[in-house]
Amino acid sequence: MYPYYEPEWSVLPPELNRRFNPAFNMATIKQAINEAVERVRMPTPMRLRDLIRQIRAARTAAEERSVVNKECAYIRSTFREEDSVWRCRNIAKLLYIHMLGYPAHFGQLECLKLIASPRFTDKRIGYLGAMLLLDERQDVHLLITNCLKNDLNSTTQFVVGLALCTLGAIASPEMARDLAAEVERLMKSPNAYIRKKAALCAFRIIKRVPDLMEIFLPATRSLLSEKNHGVLITGVTLITEMCENSPDTLSHFKKIVPNLVRILKNLILAGYSPEHDVSGVSDPFLQVKILKLLRVLGKNDAEASEAMNDILAQVATNTETSKNVGNSILYETVLSIMDIKSESGLRVLAINILGRFLLNNDKNIRYVALNTLLKTVHIDTSAVQRHRSTILECLKDPDVSIRRRAMELSFALVNAQNIRTMMKELLTFLEKSEPEFKAPCSSSIVLAAERFAPNKRWHLDTLLKVLVAAGNYLRDDVISSTIQLISETTSQQAYITLQLWHALAEDSMDKQPLIQVSVWAIGEYGDLLLTATIDDAHDVEKPTEEDIIEVYQRLLWSPQNTPTTKQFALMSLTKLSTRFSHTNNKIQQIISSFCSSLHIELQQRGVEFSQLFGKYGHLRGALLERMPPMEVVRQGNEVQANGDMDESEDKTSDTSPQHISTSESTFLVDLLGGGSNSDLDIIKPSSVPSQPISNSNNQDLLDLLGGIDLSPSVPTTDSGLGFIMENNNGSLTLDNNQTSNFLTGDILNTNIINEKNVPTLTAFEKNGLKLVFSLERLPESNNTVSIHLTATNSTLSNMTDFLFQAAVPKAFQLQMLSPSGTVIVPNGQITQVLRITNPNKGVLRMRIRLSYMVDGALVQEQTEVNNFPTHIWD
Repeated sequence: MYPYYEPEWSVLPPELNRRFNPAFNMATIKQAINEAVERVRMPTPMRLRDLIRQIRAARTAAEERSVVNKECAYIRSTFREEDSVWRCRNIAKLLYIHMLGYPAHFGQLECLKLIASPRFTDKRIGYLGAMLLLDERQDVHLLITNCLKNDLNSTTQFVVGLALCTLGAIASPEMARDLAAEVERLMKSPNAYIRKKAALCAFRIIKRVPDLMEIFLPATRSLLSEKNHGVLITGVTLITEMCENSPDTLSHFKKIVPNLVRILKNLILAGYSPEHDVSGVSDPFLQVKILKLLRVLGKNDAEASEAMNDILAQVATNTETSKNVGNSILYETVLSIMDIKSESGLRVLAINILGRFLLNNDKNIRYVALNTLLKTVHIDTSAVQRHRSTILECLKDPDVSIRRRAMELSFALVNAQNIRTMMKELLTFLEKSEPEFKAPCSSSIVLAAERFAPNKRWHLDTLLKVLVAAGNYLRDDVISSTIQLISETTSQQAYITLQLWHALAEDSMDKQPLIQVSVWAIGEYGDLLLTATIDDAHDVEKPTEEDIIEVYQRLLWSPQNTPTTKQFALMSLTKLSTRFSHTNNKIQQIISSFCSSLHIELQQRGVEFSQLFGKYGHLRGALLERMPPMEVVRQGNEVQANGDMDESEDKTSDTSPQHISTSESTFLVDLLGGGSNSDLDIIKPSSVPSQPISNSNNQDLLDLLGGIDLSPSVPTTDSGLGFIMENNNGSLTLDNNQTSNFLTGDILNTNIINEKNVPTLTAFEKNGLKLVFSLERLPESNNTVSIHLTATNSTLSNMTDFLFQAAVPKAFQLQMLSPSGTVIVPNGQITQVLRITNPNKGVLRMRIRLSYMVDGALVQEQTEVNNFPTHIWD
């Protein structure tokens, strides 16, 4: 009988302190002795807290690197020992060093050794190291799969939880496929802790490998019947991810809308629950997740939206708004209401909630409200208009991001009814705003005024205020828009020229855009400036010729003015020599002084203009006569809103069908580069029968397609003009005396079998809009090609009022069918069919113009397509 070992003097641990057994206890004693010897042989390593203290005590970056390098060298030396008892502590220190940004990849294999350890504390550090140090590019990543599979079958829930967290964090597609079945099995575990972790892991796996979604569908449906809130919230998150990535899964889960409504109603009506209460709200995290899932399920589905309307109204009215917890639920409710097919009253309620957010003292909540209103203003503009005064108050907010969003939202709210009030507030904002706001704000004001101006005088006054308020931060489009408006508004030219002179004479800040517009107007209408009536002048004193020349001298010799501004002034001064009668000698002297200018552009103008006062003086009057009005006819309501009329004039005059047809025709002629004085008469086939064009007008019209070669490749005896202009709203044709088979054929037949396919070509790609032409040879005609136009929107905003116009040379005939729509949603597209007949087999060229609205701003683009394949006519 072997003796007992007493606890007082035994060298064994208490759990091994039992009757001596040579077969068992000798090995244990030997292991304990070896560990004790190693502790004696190798000093105890520094603890993590001591390392952190040393690193924080470093005063310079070099001193910190020295501490880290010294510790890394020590850790490397300990890793060489096969059975190091300090591996866990060293890995913990190495992970801290990795978090500071220093290389720690040499610890990857040591992490795997800790994962294989039977102790939970070692596994915890090992898995943490694996999540931080391992990635798919390392071969070590493949070695962890077997360890994960073993731990997923462990009887300890915390070990299983560690394995699930690590798998979700670092799973490669191969690892996910190998272990997906294990995760699906754990989702059905009776342990709620494991079910929650397994659902989160499945969420990560689906994001990594969407093909594995079907494996988890049966187990996911059962998660909605859970009473444990942790499992329920992970189940809702998993279903949301599935529905967002698979239309088939979305249809499958639409049946759970009543279950989600019931769960959400129980959360709202449930009494106080200490376990899930956050600031008096029952489990706001679960509520937000359910609302997001309802938004996904109800989008573009009237039946599902109808089932959730009542519960959304209850959440919107019963949620406490005094704390951020309630505000987060209300914000998610608003997003859900706006995304689904909700009732109009419910949308008004949602916008009113955002209006209350605007009154919140928290600037983050105000910013979120403005941002959301900006996204939803196109859904219910009238409801947002009720909060216009609050939005305008946000223009005075000290936070720059709030002011920016308020400015964008304010321009989205501008319409014909509130244009005067809104422009007054926005002009005040423009005057006081920082330089970064002046350029976008001024351009938006110009666009809004162009669309909704009540009369021309108000429009001109507004542009003048923009020129004064924005200074040198104006974009070039504002200058050109103002000059164009002055040119076409013949009745107000004397008035605006006098106002510009007054602003120019008083300006001491050298605002280049204001100077450029002012000298252009004075140069064109200097005679009107001197003879302005009392009505035009008001309180502004009319200048004399000497006063004007004196200001021009100041502008031309000022070192602060740019060469471009001086070029404007020199041209204007030369024109004034034909408008003024007493100061020609003075003007000639000023211009001659620039013949030796150091700036080559100014010198060239000085030399050329001086010739007009000497050898070519007889040509000066004809060359410098007043420019014709630069008419640009706008579409639809814009023509009426910006018509040349004052408030006292009858706004209903001249609205006959013939007048409207002429306006639309002139707009299309402008696309081709034609002028307003052309004798071209364009007739809409839908309203008036097409008439042949007289041959006398042909030569004048041949230059309309400037830059496009109109001569046919094969000589023809046809002297009539044959180019065609088209737009989305119908065809406007200039046909000749011949009647082609194209017009008499079945052009509306879309059931056409392609004779051969021709590769597509990209006609336009800019700012997220892409136009692609697909060309198809029509089998019934040897000289007709069908072009299938596809317009794609790759931005995050809707493109509305999309208008496509096209023009081809006279040797071709063009017919456009109606487009599939005028609104291109994000990642959406519209299509349109063009038919082109080429009887002479010439080279096809096409000039196109695009216009559309994005976030309230009008975008217009023009380009030429000249890379059509020539073999399509063979």
